[in-house]
Amino acid sequence: MATPASTAPVCVTGASGFIAAHIVRELLARGYRVRGTVRNPARTTELQFLRDLPGAAERLELVAGELTRADGWDAAVAACEVVMHTASPYVIAVKNPQRDLVEPAVNGTRHVLEACGRAGVRRVVLTSSVAAITDEPEQDRVLTEADWNTKSSLGRNPYYFSKVLAEREAWRIVERDQPGFDLVVINPFMVIGPSLSPSLNTSPKIFADLANGAYPGIFALTWGFVDVRDVAEAHVRAMETPGASGRYLCAGERLSMREVVGVLREAGVRGKLPSLPMDGAAGTAFVKLLSYFQPAGVGSYLRSHLGRVPSYDNGKIRRELGLAFRPSRTSIQDTVADLRRWGHLPTA
Repeated sequence: MATPASTAPVCVTGASGFIAAHIVRELLARGYRVRGTVRNPARTTELQFLRDLPGAAERLELVAGELTRADGWDAAVAACEVVMHTASPYVIAVKNPQRDLVEPAVNGTRHVLEACGRAGVRRVVLTSSVAAITDEPEQDRVLTEADWNTKSSLGRNPYYFSKVLAEREAWRIVERDQPGFDLVVINPFMVIGPSLSPSLNTSPKIFADLANGAYPGIFALTWGFVDVRDVAEAHVRAMETPGASGRYLCAGERLSMREVVGVLREAGVRGKLPSLPMDGAAGTAFVKLLSYFQPAGVGSYLRSHLGRVPSYDNGKIRRELGLAFRPSRTSIQDTVADLRRWGHLPTA
């Protein structure tokens, strides 16, 4: 275990989340003290997996933090030199996007960063998303950190819209208030890999959905994948690298749904994996028509992503943070094993 340069606690917001829990584990493994925020620290059973992490008994503190409330954040970030702000709702289909996605994402970012400014925090590492970079992949366009999603709205990919507004709010606070901390942003693509808790997270759920017959056929969808362990590593390196700055597009290999289904079959997944080819021109047109009968968030996602293949440049994060990405196929296999471990997929 390394000895950190500072004994100040590192605050991780939303510590029980998929990405955040891995960040907490990585920080503890490196010898840091960690102060994690959760909605209700008294829920001991739900949070036991965090308290069971190596080093947690001595160096992990869990405190209350609610995104929609301003109170409590001054105490949460007090005496911290670095804050990792990961907490934000991740749901594609919601009844009220403004209430359920935008308000907690934007207000939570404002509450946390304004408290960081008052506390004299040195650096904030913000978990954003590729959703803040693009709403839909464009043909022959390579995405970089310079790109911003300008198409999403409450009616079109509202989750994407919440990520855009939350990251914009963070940069606005830095530019307007000049709070004394520097801001580094991690923008992951679809985050997969093993979970530290039994809950089924939104991105890995796609593999369970594929196995459980949620997709009637193989669609013309292609995703950029990144392992949650690599995302956690990126956050810690963003904290530890003095020259880290700006945004970092965090994505490894891309795979089509057809390729993903093939990897799942190789991993022994059977169930109701789709086989009907619907990834040609006619199938894509038909799925787009069906998308209008889906929940609004799901429908807008399908219409803006079907038939589009994302291209992106991850050179900045590899050069400046020295990050190497796990192969996507390996991460999918690890995800499948983990889904089986938690009972989300049959064992064979």
